[in-house]
Amino acid sequence: MKTFNLCLLGFGNVNRTLIELLRLKGGGLLDRYGISWRITGIASRRLGWLANAGGFQTSELCGADTPVREKLAGAQNLGGIQSWLQRAQADVLFEATSLNVETGQPAIDHIRAALEFGAHPITANKGPIVHAYRELRDLAALKGKKFLFESTVMDGVPIFSMFRDSLPAIEVKGFRGILNSTTNVILTGMEQGLSFDEALRKAQALGIAETDASYDIDGWDAAVKVCALVNVVMDVAMRPKEVEREGIRSLTGQQVRAARRDGTPYKLVCRACRDGSAREGSAVRASVRPEQVPLDDPFALVSGTSSIIRFETDIFPGLTITETDPGLYATAYGMLANFIRVASS
Repeated sequence: MKTFNLCLLGFGNVNRTLIELLRLKGGGLLDRYGISWRITGIASRRLGWLANAGGFQTSELCGADTPVREKLAGAQNLGGIQSWLQRAQADVLFEATSLNVETGQPAIDHIRAALEFGAHPITANKGPIVHAYRELRDLAALKGKKFLFESTVMDGVPIFSMFRDSLPAIEVKGFRGILNSTTNVILTGMEQGLSFDEALRKAQALGIAETDASYDIDGWDAAVKVCALVNVVMDVAMRPKEVEREGIRSLTGQQVRAARRDGTPYKLVCRACRDGSAREGSAVRASVRPEQVPLDDPFALVSGTSSIIRFETDIFPGLTITETDPGLYATAYGMLANFIRVASS
């Protein structure tokens, strides 16, 4: 039985919830998969690069009032990611730092460093998938490591692994989806009588929207997710600026309520469509914009934090996946499932 040394880069909600899941599922991992693990590295802008080759006590990392920095005061603080990975003897890196829409950095450098060191990188960050997918995929293959990212789109729903592992030789011709929770919550609130600003404040109070929610409202988050899907499941390089993008900022409560009353509610819909076949090296057209959808369309039923995506393939004309009201555990589960795949390979 191998004991895996786990390093967590970024210590926000996702990696903290991952620790809780590891604790909850720890016995089952050992019994079912023969996997043993310990956390030997914790890093963030606030904490620095903390390493303990013998393993941190997971009880010190979550679920207590004392700040983590104080509880881990005796840990060795290294100067950067290379020395940190070395001191922690990392087998797996869980990368969950903030997204940089423009460049994908520094997450790309983090993942590259993990692969060069010899660790398997698992990320919830869409930036590396959008800006450096092929480079990192090829480097992982060269190093004999897994590069996995199931939590980047629709939380832990196994979209990428479905096409990679369960649907070999499938050609994805296109897809459409509702993939941004913030705009979905805002539109739902407006349908219920709130103004745009009131619905936004409600989403912020629920912890779904950021203080500055422009990234969601103006369609950038959805565009980045479209690019991640196009890059991986359609194998066509695409950047967010290539996506035709219109957010929901211009919609009024009156418009949204009238659309719902008329049986064609507004949704922020993502689309991608291949021009020609994959064999011909075809390009892909993609868009994100508010659309009115009829009530007999499953997309009309998706509200709140729920998501949906429908793929069109050469074998299955329509393949739909729906996720209902996910929470942080769903995102963290995607990372846990990726770890089990690494450890079981």
